[in-house]
Amino acid sequence: MVVQGLRLGMILFIISEIIFFFGFFFAFFNASLTPTIEIGNVWPPTGIVPLNPFDVPMLNTILLLSSGVTGTWAHHSIVSGYGFKEASYSMVLTLFLGFFFTYLQYLEYCETSFTISDSIYGSVFFVLTGFHGLHVIIGTLFLLVSFVRLLKNQFSQTHHLGLEFAI
Repeated sequence: MVVQGLRLGMILFIISEIIFFFGFFFAFFNASLTPTIEIGNVWPPTGIVPLNPFDVPMLNTILLLSSGVTGTWAHHSIVSGYGFKEASYSMVLTLFLGFFFTYLQYLEYCETSFTISDSIYGSVFFVLTGFHGLHVIIGTLFLLVSFVRLLKNQFSQTHHLGLEFAI
């Protein structure tokens, strides 16, 4: 019964995250599809030089998708009983990808030619990427705690809910 309650809580948390990010994506798409006179009736607003989506943003997307694969690999290793060694390798790789994503996010912030105060473009960009970066940092810390628990042999084929939530 407790496990079911925890699962329901995690599902509700994920739904709230989806709604939260949907609101900011809607603000971005609304502003881009109907630019107002305050931003020069153009998108991106006058004076804003957007980042190339095929540079760091594409690499970060690949890193996040890859970390999902390696996290699932760790989970599968535990559930299938493949053992501690394979789960450890995949968790280390997942943690590396999370930390590397965060580093690249920092570099992306340094590369931007605009700030959070530069019209709706800067505001929405930094709020969206900032909250997403915070989400990744918290997730990486959650995975780090799960990795420590894995090293202490606290997960089994039937008892690994904390790892599932971290992934």
